Amino acid sequence: MQNVHKIKQDICDIGRRIYNRQFAAANDGNITVRISENEVLCTPTLHCKGFLKPDDIATVDMTGKQISGRKKRSSEALLHIEIYKNRPDIKSVVHCHPPHATAFAIAREPIPQCILPEVEVFLGDVPITKYETPGGQEFADTIIPFVSKTNVIILANHGTVSYGETVEQAYWWTEILDSYCRMLMLAKQLGNVSFLTAGKSQELLDLKGKWGFSDPRNTDEYKDCDICANDIFRESWAASDVQRRAFPAPPPIKETTKQVADANGMDEDQLVQLITNEVVRQLQSAS
Repeated sequence: MQNVHKIKQDICDIGRRIYNRQFAAANDGNITVRISENEVLCTPTLHCKGFLKPDDIATVDMTGKQISGRKKRSSEALLHIEIYKNRPDIKSVVHCHPPHATAFAIAREPIPQCILPEVEVFLGDVPITKYETPGGQEFADTIIPFVSKTNVIILANHGTVSYGETVEQAYWWTEILDSYCRMLMLAKQLGNVSFLTAGKSQELLDLKGKWGFSDPRNTDEYKDCDICANDIFRESWAASDVQRRAFPAPPPIKETTKQVADANGMDEDQLVQLITNEVVRQLQSAS
């Protein structure tokens, strides 16, 4: 049996932390927690998240319809509900406007990878959505291409949304992301951003898998990807007008067979056959 009042208190606590970190000005941001198959606790609209009380929290169903609460639910509840529909494992969603991460949202600058260990372990590749006017279903739908492969998303020209098994965990990912974006800006002002080596980056991915954190780069689908080059979401950049403007691409850590094949004017099958023939030839010579 869940203690709903305690969960509402937790929502209010995270609201204060968001406000105190200046992740939400005035009445910005919203927080939800899913408490049953068809019930979601939701912060009210037009209320500062730094001064919420448990009695302020509304309850909505999985269509976004408010079913209880004396104050009107957030206008962006549909975004949260879309995440719950696509991720049954998720129990809480936090949306706010952390200034450093939102600067990347406004610039539509991809988040560089393979720089900070904590980011590789806890976040991985962070996507940026297409822009859509907040509040409606079209806005909610912008997260669908990404929601299954990450726990934090940057909303173009808007802010961030992160999600997890508890409201505190959902908030953590946003705090980690904003701290990282701030560090990146400071390092750039110093004049240099150094990337981790391929070997050290792979060690972090191995640890991530060992500790039970999922990452597409640890799956067969992306086994040939360049783990530092934003390969998980890079195909979405053109549609969202995302491109590297402020930060350079990381040094390539390995060439895929496709890249080598393209460079030599052949397809992958031809390249694989060529390599196989050479291996066989060397084995025969050695014998």
